[in-house]
Amino acid sequence: MKKNVGVIFGGRSGEHEISIRSAKSVVEQIDCEKYNVVPIAISAEGKWLSPAESAALLPGAPWDALAENLASVSSQVALIGDTRFQGLTLMEANDGQAYEPLDVVFPALHGTFGEDGTIQGLLEMADIPYVGCGVLASSCGMDKVVMKKLFIDADLPICKYLWFLRSEWETKKEAVIENIESKLGYPCFVKPANLGSSVGVTAATDRETLGRGIDLAAEYDRKIIVEESLDMHEIECAVIGNDHPRASLPGEYVIHDPSKKFLDYTEKYAGTGNNEFVVPAPISDELTQKIKDFAVRAFRAIDGSGLARVDFFLRRDNGMLLVNEINTMPGLTDASGYPKMWAGSGQPFNEVIDELIELAFDRHRDRSRNKTNRAS
Repeated sequence: MKKNVGVIFGGRSGEHEISIRSAKSVVEQIDCEKYNVVPIAISAEGKWLSPAESAALLPGAPWDALAENLASVSSQVALIGDTRFQGLTLMEANDGQAYEPLDVVFPALHGTFGEDGTIQGLLEMADIPYVGCGVLASSCGMDKVVMKKLFIDADLPICKYLWFLRSEWETKKEAVIENIESKLGYPCFVKPANLGSSVGVTAATDRETLGRGIDLAAEYDRKIIVEESLDMHEIECAVIGNDHPRASLPGEYVIHDPSKKFLDYTEKYAGTGNNEFVVPAPISDELTQKIKDFAVRAFRAIDGSGLARVDFFLRRDNGMLLVNEINTMPGLTDASGYPKMWAGSGQPFNEVIDELIELAFDRHRDRSRNKTNRAS
């Protein structure tokens, strides 16, 4: 019997559009013989859309092959308190009676309210299996400051950084700038602490660009992080698994435009032709293994499960490998590194999706072993 998979996407995040593209890739690649897909979009304003409205946001998806009963695509989705059902359930649009429960959810959400533990907490409360990291790992992986502290605790090398709150910037701008200049200097990179896809990221080369960069980052988050700029290669590695994770072959974005200091949002997703993602990365076997080992250690440092992508800096001046960050719901688009790294490692994306869904069920079964009351 086919499993009902709810694919949640969109959301109240600066990465809303990337989430839609990730969901489209998942829907296009999922095995139609095994799963019925129910698309569940969340608008940029936070409204949960019906599956019919959601499907309209994913043009070209193979709905005829995926929907065993097309009536389900016109239903509503609701969390209900009926003891006959658990979790997210399809509701008939006409009479409001429970139609059919979802077996598992694939939250293809990036950034705020999707990759930060919030949707994961909702799904935990609903007691439904879901793909990806749990509440703690998601929130730690989203917050670049907390993430780096966990990497330090795991004895993983990282670049120099400092962080401050938006309120500090608004009240003590001169002190913030002087601290950055004395500890990091120029150039440096300014980022919102809780966002991805290079949204709100700028390279600062002087006080003027630093101030503008902080102002931009402060539009997206109350916590701002500033990192040293390094002459380096950016290398990525994909991880999959629960208690026994494994890493893919690393990949590298090769930038053809020498004026580009980093891949911004446009360069990553607009298909400008200024970069290409190469798998495997053109590095030694020894370094490949070191990256894979560090990726698994970073995954375990945040107590990851399901999937993640770990990003590295490889310094050109001394060959030192640094862990930059971990993404607990990496981009899954046709331009994204995560599916490309597994494909380059011999595992096509449809098989990756199968494994992620099985890992979701495994984690749910393991979590269900925990006692939730003191009754004998």
